[in-house]
Amino acid sequence: QVQLVESGGGLVQAGGSLRLSCAASGRTFSGYAMGWFRQAPGKEREFVSAITWSGGGTYYTDSVKGRFTISRDNAKGTVYLQMNSLKPEDTAVYYCAATVAEARVWIRPDAYVYWGQGTQVTVSS
Repeated sequence: QVQLVESGGGLVQAGGSLRLSCAASGRTFSGYAMGWFRQAPGKEREFVSAITWSGGGTYYTDSVKGRFTISRDNAKGTVYLQMNSLKPEDTAVYYCAATVAEARVWIRPDAYVYWGQGTQVTVSS
């Protein structure tokens, strides 16, 4: 069992930045690839970014490439999502999740076995 707790969300103006954190406890954190998803009201949960267990590989959805950066610190059991140049369309609840699935399915929410409770990000125009 892995417990995930997100933090760092909030209200920010367009063009601003936030850094989300996801702290893991329980089973060995470094054994899991980690992903970030987001869900806006009335929309499906969508993939944002993922990182391999070692941190050597990162993946992003096209809409956040060049603006968001995912990273992890296995010693601290934490994964981060640095979000820059935020846009109103980035407004959503952001979730971190853990997976042991192959990278080709990381964009699918059902590939992840553990989820955090989410943190709200609101970007005002």
